[in-house]
Amino acid sequence: MLEPVHFLLVDDLVENLLSLEALLRRDDLVLLKARSGEEALELLLRHDVALALLDVQMPGMDGFELAEFMRGNPRTSHVPIIFVTAGAADNQRRFRGYEAGAVDFIHKPIEADVLRSKANVFFDLYRQRQQIEHQRDELEAAAQALRRADRHKDSFLAVLAHELRNPVAALSGGLHLLGKDLPPERAKDIRARMDRMVGHLSHLIDDLLDVSRVSQGKISLKKERIELSEILRSAIEASQHNIDAAGHRFSTRIAPEAIWLDADHTRLAQVVANLLSNAAKYTPAGGDITLTAEARDGMAEISVADNGVGIPPEMQSRIFEIFAQVEDHLSRAQGGLGIGLALVKQLVTLHGGVIDVVSAGEGQGSMFSVRIPIASEPSAARVLKSPQAMS
Repeated sequence: MLEPVHFLLVDDLVENLLSLEALLRRDDLVLLKARSGEEALELLLRHDVALALLDVQMPGMDGFELAEFMRGNPRTSHVPIIFVTAGAADNQRRFRGYEAGAVDFIHKPIEADVLRSKANVFFDLYRQRQQIEHQRDELEAAAQALRRADRHKDSFLAVLAHELRNPVAALSGGLHLLGKDLPPERAKDIRARMDRMVGHLSHLIDDLLDVSRVSQGKISLKKERIELSEILRSAIEASQHNIDAAGHRFSTRIAPEAIWLDADHTRLAQVVANLLSNAAKYTPAGGDITLTAEARDGMAEISVADNGVGIPPEMQSRIFEIFAQVEDHLSRAQGGLGIGLALVKQLVTLHGGVIDVVSAGEGQGSMFSVRIPIASEPSAARVLKSPQAMS
């Protein structure tokens, strides 16, 4: 939405101002009225004016003097001026007016159609200038976004190269060693490490493919009526190893009543497991992680809170953008491409839900909250054991 256009009307007689106002009134036009040159200058300091109509004859500062002040000020030097005069202006007065910056003279009594026609020209010119400035700002914002995306892409490729190089090097080294005559136990350890590296590579590729497929609309959810506790149980099982490996204290606060969803079990469990694994990754060893789930206002609200590294305020609005977290958290990453949260947001959106994050800043921990619409309880629902005891 463009800002309203402002015209400045200057005349020492109230009736003249009211007459001009009645003639010029239109949508999206604000008419600023001043009864002296000094009052007009104050208004010009507060508003960007598209046209100034100045009465020539005024006590104190007359119209010509006001125009000269306007031309001498960089803020108002560009404002078009139309002088309104009661009599025919001689050549000397006209020369002084044009020298002061006037674009035209209008004589009293004013012809309404002539005034409106001239005013409309300046209204439209100002509108065009606003639109050009608005388009320029949009283009600059788009250019900045592209530059930022390009930086994030470069950071992402650096992380990808690092993440791929390590397991490939381990596999290559393992193959080389297995070609030698090794003791059985040593060969078993090498094969186990190679198996872990293959699993790591598979996980990286799966993340990349998932983000690409969701972005292109190639993933369709296999929804079913399912109780939330089943999803949480699967997510905890998938992420428990990462939590335990870091020595974190893990607790749950899960509503005892059954909360039913129309959801893809695998994908929604993937969302919660990703949030739990991220909390484990970005929380110093021996930290606290809490999983909370409850029903509120027709939504199932699932929250994962930690007391880890936190998120800087300027990062929180971009944390779910693909590549965004790579640059900022690269030094803290412990494996992975940093695209998990982008995938999480896409999967939550596919479920008709929303996700947000709250953090007091670096070192202050963070809390991610997912809200998914609740479904009605099925008529023949089986009673499920609540995961309240899971910790």
